[in-house]
Amino acid sequence: MSPQSSQPSRALPRPISSAALVISECQHGILEPGRSVSPGLAHEVARRGVVPRTAQLAQAFRARGLPVFHCVIEHRQDQKGMLPNSYLGTMALRSRGMSTGSIDVEIPHELGPEPSDIVSSRATGLTAFYGTNLDAMLRLQKVATLVLAGVSTNIALPGLALEAVNRGYDVILAEDCTAGSSDEVHTFMVANLLTVLTRVSSAADVIDRLPN
Repeated sequence: MSPQSSQPSRALPRPISSAALVISECQHGILEPGRSVSPGLAHEVARRGVVPRTAQLAQAFRARGLPVFHCVIEHRQDQKGMLPNSYLGTMALRSRGMSTGSIDVEIPHELGPEPSDIVSSRATGLTAFYGTNLDAMLRLQKVATLVLAGVSTNIALPGLALEAVNRGYDVILAEDCTAGSSDEVHTFMVANLLTVLTRVSSAADVIDRLPN
């Protein structure tokens, strides 16, 4: 059973109005098996074909003149702003990964960023809105609907969806452009949390409902 079929879902509007694609944490330090702080997540990203499918979705947005956002982790090299007040924070401090200027923070070339894309980086915290210009840039682009892709369905995407809903955005999850640390975790989080916060859909359905 797919995550979409395990809960009643809300149909996507036609067309999706004032949309932006928000790609969460698709960067080498997370996606590459040899570099990732979560090998299970890197494996799931590859198994599910997240990067090529997200690249197709991003191209569809760009072709229609719709904004594409990349939300990335980019810690300061001196680690200021980072605290060991969570497991992820502790591991980030120990590994000294995801630091500015390193290959860890770079976005796979298949995803861009293209000149028209907007990159929103954060040096601290666990979610994309915290301490960043993401909300301001979305509002300046007059965005009303966020289409979420990327990783992970464990933490970053639920946090991003919840914060977006709190700020008044409509949120769509392009489920086949996302992954968690395991198939079981991904299925559970989509079916029990993300389906409450977002409209769960496929990349193909999102593309079909974008304005021409």
